[in-house]
Amino acid sequence: MADFAHESERQFADLLNAYGIRWDYEPTTFVLEVDAAGNTVEAFTPDFYLCDFDTYVELTTLRQPLVTRKNRKVRRLLETHPDVAIKLLYRKDIERLEAKYRLADAA
Repeated sequence: MADFAHESERQFADLLNAYGIRWDYEPTTFVLEVDAAGNTVEAFTPDFYLCDFDTYVELTTLRQPLVTRKNRKVRRLLETHPDVAIKLLYRKDIERLEAKYRLADAA
């Protein structure tokens, strides 16, 4: 099992596992900006890759200033890698999924 950076990531992985969705944790780092010498200046590693959907998922349960920074990184990723599918899930999205998962788990 992956060594998650945040409890919400573990909970999301549990949800994916419960529904048989194959995933990888932080498998790819995307270069967002390089300097004149070709050195990486900025990079972004989304939290999850959903293998069967060819989609990355980034979770954010952080304070608003940090959410703003993550939004910027996701926009930058889409600008520099337009072929990449990514979904940013906010705290409210995660809470809705958890609530739905608990209901499914109780049934």
